[in-house]
Amino acid sequence: MKKRYLIGALSGIATAAVVTKLLTRPRDVDWEKNRGIVFHAGHSRFAEVDAARVHYQEAGLSSGPPIILIHGFASSTLVWSKVFLEFAAKGFRVIAPDLLGYGYSAKPRDFDYTITAQARMVDRLIDKLGLEQAIIVGSSYGGAVAATIALDYPKRVEKLVLVGAVTNNVPTRYLLMRLFGSPLIGEILSPLLLGSRLLLKRRMKQVYDRHSWVLDDHRVEARHQPLRTAAAQRAIIRTVRRWDADRIHREAHLITQPTLLLWGDNDLEVPLRNGEQLHDAIRNARLIVFRGCGHLPHEEFPQAFTKVVADFYSHEISAEDSRVPLES
Repeated sequence: MKKRYLIGALSGIATAAVVTKLLTRPRDVDWEKNRGIVFHAGHSRFAEVDAARVHYQEAGLSSGPPIILIHGFASSTLVWSKVFLEFAAKGFRVIAPDLLGYGYSAKPRDFDYTITAQARMVDRLIDKLGLEQAIIVGSSYGGAVAATIALDYPKRVEKLVLVGAVTNNVPTRYLLMRLFGSPLIGEILSPLLLGSRLLLKRRMKQVYDRHSWVLDDHRVEARHQPLRTAAAQRAIIRTVRRWDADRIHREAHLITQPTLLLWGDNDLEVPLRNGEQLHDAIRNARLIVFRGCGHLPHEEFPQAFTKVVADFYSHEISAEDSRVPLES
């Protein structure tokens, strides 16, 4: 009997903890309150795209070649913070948006949260900024968005850069993704998992190879604040449930723009073999591998990353250099 009472009491405490978490989490992130922890906040701008407020950061000369940096799943402009001003210093007009549902962009209840819908939003943001073409750079899930822009809005893409790009639905098989995608369970567990700063820090460390030292408390806090909100958690759940990246694998051969593929040789999130498959499928593709690197070469090797992309834009990487290992 005592054991039964103990189990009942513990279950009650756990239920109360979950309910409290659900009821006390912020509805959405507060830009004015949090701008002090946002990297490069002085470069932040907002635009209305299809009646949704989109946060983006911009730097560099307005006359420079535009480059659009698209972040990955459950991320934000933060992931580009180490290369953002580096690109501007090299003469680019750098634009890094938060996808809808993430960072400080709106998180509409009625948005589709598909890769196709995010690609459409970026296309319309480009139009809103008065641009015709740009270099499109996408990391991880953002790589799937970037590839979709190249497929659906080919005239927008002068050159394409895919960084550890998601090309299929394999990531949805990971445990956390299965939990987010499960009916009801996702709604109950997401506040606990996404709202935990400790779990977030551990997760961030996993995407690096031997360079987890690039993390600090400021970086973790900047990413944590948007993720702990009800609106972001809803967006993440819907993104997982509407995930369809298999199209990238199926239709990669239809991408005709000059394409640069950047991968870490120790990428555990999206293995190098995915990059090799893209290299085989895309006729105008070059593959450069960062040695001793995990999933985010732009955070682990920001200066080398910026130089490689700048060289690609200026035609200093030839078609014959399609498989060049980069020393760390």
